[in-house]
Amino acid sequence: MIVLCAPDALPEGQSRGFTCNGTRLLAVRRHGHVHVYENRCPHRGVALEWQPDAFLDDSGSLIRCATHGALFLIESGDCVAGPCAGEALRALPCREDDQGIWVDPA
Repeated sequence: MIVLCAPDALPEGQSRGFTCNGTRLLAVRRHGHVHVYENRCPHRGVALEWQPDAFLDDSGSLIRCATHGALFLIESGDCVAGPCAGEALRALPCREDDQGIWVDPA
């Protein structure tokens, strides 16, 4: 496992982008839980954000692909609207402790 950041570097309701071993990732904290996904839309393989760390829709309740408008559930990565409906973001195993937010990039 590799540390992404300190726990307080990802506040509640926020998202952040990272690069880990050459793979672009995004992390979101919602309801106290951290979710980590590969930063890659299943529709065309493009990065999801429109500017650094901007992965969420206006309500902060869904991950949004800035290129195609696809919307993904934060908790599962499932696409619920857009051109890749029925597909999902690739989740990565993660955990959090006092030392940081850890991810398994494999």
